[in-house]
Amino acid sequence: MIRLRNLEKFYETGAGRTYVLRRINLEIREGEFVSIMGPSGAGKSTLLHVLGMHDTAWTGEYWLKGHPVHDMKKKDRANLQKSTIGFVFQSYHLLDHLTVYENLEIPLSYRDVKRSERSSIVCDALDRFQIVAKKDLFPNQLSGGQQQLVGVARAVVSDPQLILADEPTGNLHSAQAEEIMEVFKKLNAEGTTIVQVTHSEKNASYGDRIVQLADGWIVDDGTGRTAADRSAQPAGAA
Repeated sequence: MIRLRNLEKFYETGAGRTYVLRRINLEIREGEFVSIMGPSGAGKSTLLHVLGMHDTAWTGEYWLKGHPVHDMKKKDRANLQKSTIGFVFQSYHLLDHLTVYENLEIPLSYRDVKRSERSSIVCDALDRFQIVAKKDLFPNQLSGGQQQLVGVARAVVSDPQLILADEPTGNLHSAQAEEIMEVFKKLNAEGTTIVQVTHSEKNASYGDRIVQLADGWIVDDGTGRTAADRSAQPAGAA
């Protein structure tokens, strides 16, 4: 599903280039659940934002579902993002002035789903995540765990093939965190590819493998392959 080849991100400073990501070679297969770990400043969230196409200031190759993201026009990237990716953030990113129902409806409007079809899809999501009773509440009327559950429901309401999660349980207590991770585990079992950034060893253990970053480099991709092996990997799509 994802293949990165010699991907790099840097900032120009008076002293030269400061690299955030260095020679990233990584493959993620469809249906995998991959956890990205590493110390603060390692480049984890930056890498996730590149995968999510929120960050386009990088060099190298990025293939997603056979599409060369590195060569695509802005409009085509946006369409690929909307049709393929769902996002879950640590700080929930729910719209405070909208109800739970309305927050779930927003991604469908971005995908031009007809209004007549949205109600059925949103109601299915409310039922699936057992938040029907919360549909008319606003985010500030929900607990942190409930807000994150709505955040996950919003990420999957339009049936994305890939979910990107940035510290999805960082603001939750242990019981709430476990509930969210069990939701991810179920979604992955149903075929959704998941990539999460986490500091939690427990959360990381829900995945199929752990990619370790340090100082912008992949020091272990969880497959047992060396950096030289990954560099020799042909370009193209998984």
